[in-house]
Amino acid sequence: MRDVLESYSKFIAKTYRRTPVVFSRGKGVYLWDVQGKRYVDFVAGIAVCILGHSHPAVIRAVNRQVKKLVHVSNLYYIKEQAELARLLARICPRGIQKFFFCNSGTEAVEAALKLAVKHSGKGKIIAMQGSFHGRTAASLSVTWNPSYRGPFRDLLVKKIQFAKFNDPDSLEKKLKKGATAVIMEPIQAEGGVNVPSEDFLPTVRKMCEEYGVLLILDEIQTGMGRTGKWFACQHWNVDPDEITIAKGLAGGFPIGCLGAKKKVMDSFSPGDHASTFGGNPFVCSVATEVIKTVERMRLPQRAGKMGAFFKKRLQELAERFPSIIKDVRGMGLLLGVEIWDDKTASTIVEECFKRGYLINCTRGNVLRFVPPLIIEEKHINGLTSTLEEVLKGVR
Repeated sequence: MRDVLESYSKFIAKTYRRTPVVFSRGKGVYLWDVQGKRYVDFVAGIAVCILGHSHPAVIRAVNRQVKKLVHVSNLYYIKEQAELARLLARICPRGIQKFFFCNSGTEAVEAALKLAVKHSGKGKIIAMQGSFHGRTAASLSVTWNPSYRGPFRDLLVKKIQFAKFNDPDSLEKKLKKGATAVIMEPIQAEGGVNVPSEDFLPTVRKMCEEYGVLLILDEIQTGMGRTGKWFACQHWNVDPDEITIAKGLAGGFPIGCLGAKKKVMDSFSPGDHASTFGGNPFVCSVATEVIKTVERMRLPQRAGKMGAFFKKRLQELAERFPSIIKDVRGMGLLLGVEIWDDKTASTIVEECFKRGYLINCTRGNVLRFVPPLIIEEKHINGLTSTLEEVLKGVR
């Protein structure tokens, strides 16, 4: 482990605050470090490993495809890409029928913004306060956190305005001045697991139609069954014009995807956008197997059930420790526990780590739980019992 840490100090860019641990293997919801200590993973690569680690279906898909074909250029037709697109068209919100494949969530957002501009011929985008859409230039431009955007302001897209999340009046004031598109997360995950009121997304959809504006929904973290449905917007029966997908789509392998309605996606012409590695045979084959496995195991429905159980246990802790826990919120297996102060939140993460549970803190004081969708009640009970022990120590 010391060699790894020294190599990072010498050779790796300091773009992350890293926990001092090196993992050597994983199985299901468990990870083991190089010393052999086992951890229960409630981070899942930040909502990526939806089938857990080393799932047999993923291993079979990898072994099968790597023996046949890993990569060819998008200058040619790719059978595996077509198969994945057909599957996505079936599970995506109504009207989403065409897809562009890339390598990450931020790339999917970049593509979505370019498509919106190409489709409308205009460039003004409305995003939401509290949003997170990525760290490349255009996606960073529609990300709210000023500390992320500030050092790179000269690179950012200028025609961006931010409306208040969950505030229709704030949005309408921006729309009245004209816009190309509204981009938002159905649930703000990185921004603190912020769930909107029941009528907010339907109201946004209606406003976009009234003002002739595209609605782009960022489902990078909320998609692939995590909230109890394939995509979070389906809880509100809201269908976007464009949707961005990544994280859990290939169960741990790098992939991003922009989906759009046919009339919107057809605004792209050859040369408008591209990705060398995007949608290669290997990753598309794995993603296809991940979707089939999620469907076969009914994991969206399971995420809804396990999430309700998990949320109830967290709410019980909130009732017992009101001086520490401010709020519990989320849907399915995307849950957040807001702590009254950042320092205590950080201490809780650290103490859970010492006890063999991996959890994450976002926005400084919100404990975020995004475990594999195969998580069981026994793992949730283990974590909540550990949290109770930790909370008693910090009270």
